[in-house]
Amino acid sequence: MEQVLLHPDRLDLPDLAAYERAGGYEGLGKALAMPPAGIVAEVERAALRGRGGSGFPTAVKWRMVLENPSPEKYLVCNANEDEPGTFKDQALLLRAPHQLLEGILIAAHAVGAKTAYLYINGRFKNEIAVMTRALSEARDAGYVGTEERPGRSGIEVRVVESPGLYIGGEETACLEVIEGKAPIPRQKPPFYPAAIGLFGQPTVVNNVETLSNLPHILARGADWFRTIGPANNHGTRVFCLSGDVERPGLYERPMGYSLRDIIEKDGGGIRGGGTLKAVFPGGPSLPLLPADKIDVRLDFDAMKEAGTGLGTGGMFVVGEDTCIVDIVHGFVSFFEHGSCGQCPPCRLGTETLEQIVSRIESGKGSTADIDAALQVCRMIERKGICHLVTAAVQPVQSSILHFRGEYERHVAECACPFRRVKAAAGGRR
Repeated sequence: MEQVLLHPDRLDLPDLAAYERAGGYEGLGKALAMPPAGIVAEVERAALRGRGGSGFPTAVKWRMVLENPSPEKYLVCNANEDEPGTFKDQALLLRAPHQLLEGILIAAHAVGAKTAYLYINGRFKNEIAVMTRALSEARDAGYVGTEERPGRSGIEVRVVESPGLYIGGEETACLEVIEGKAPIPRQKPPFYPAAIGLFGQPTVVNNVETLSNLPHILARGADWFRTIGPANNHGTRVFCLSGDVERPGLYERPMGYSLRDIIEKDGGGIRGGGTLKAVFPGGPSLPLLPADKIDVRLDFDAMKEAGTGLGTGGMFVVGEDTCIVDIVHGFVSFFEHGSCGQCPPCRLGTETLEQIVSRIESGKGSTADIDAALQVCRMIERKGICHLVTAAVQPVQSSILHFRGEYERHVAECACPFRRVKAAAGGRR
């Protein structure tokens, strides 16, 4: 089928002229000829769901801001993307910057925002340069800017660099950074961005992939979009396949595509003809699935039923010769390092969890440590202002549930059995 975001006729179009020849900004033209409520209704009919993690209906968030009586509103594109194994936003920023700008302008117009912010990871130097150039082109062409006349948006777009931290991608933390503060998440409630967002005004926060869908929906229509994917899960999804696969990379597939197929057919299976052990289908912040559970559809609802989620689309594959405990330790260390320290359960809980898993992985742990890790998970899950602390417990809980035997082998052998096997194999060579 025709791919939406990574179609060869729509990608690799960093220049404005090339993008326009391929039909670029046609969706914006249609949007500007519609009342904002009409755009929201069209996106609602398309049933577009956010691609940032939770799959929240995009139009619901938009309508809350549009109907707010405040005269000042904002649109923020969150391009922080700092989770391990996730790199789709970087590709879209580099290869289709005008597609994203068009999506930003459509969304801003739909919610009544006259200023939009592109909040981009400060470590993405090439991406920032490409987006800055594209923004200059769009401003010179009249697509971006405060001038309001037929065919022009009257919307200003500003680029703000994030500090390049995982916590900086939390939607309220990114608002803090734009306001010139530290990346510290806000308490929800009352600080839901749609009600009290940037500078205290109603704000929509969408991610890069979500906004990149909008030019296609407006240009081709909601009915076309609904032909892709199963009910309530329409469109495509860009997956970042990494780990122990033959062909890692970006794969755009229709929602509802098979998890097994993306690993075995697209990714070529496990490197060297090995056997699959497990996969983190939504990245490190969601539960893993063991090899016997991969016959599942890649859509929001099916993955939830399977006990996990799509997350940011970062799909990490684990082969039989890779240590699950080592992988989980790396993930927990990432979240422990990424905690802003605002919430005691998160600050202390992630540190304690990292220490326990580290002890087990190094062969210095005990059976009691395995149960202690689960106890800490139960104590700190959902106890933070943001999702980070809950994200940290997911790989621990799910890996012990499905691979407790591996944890017990680390304890019994007083070492990582996988590292020992690899060392022995190296010695024989």
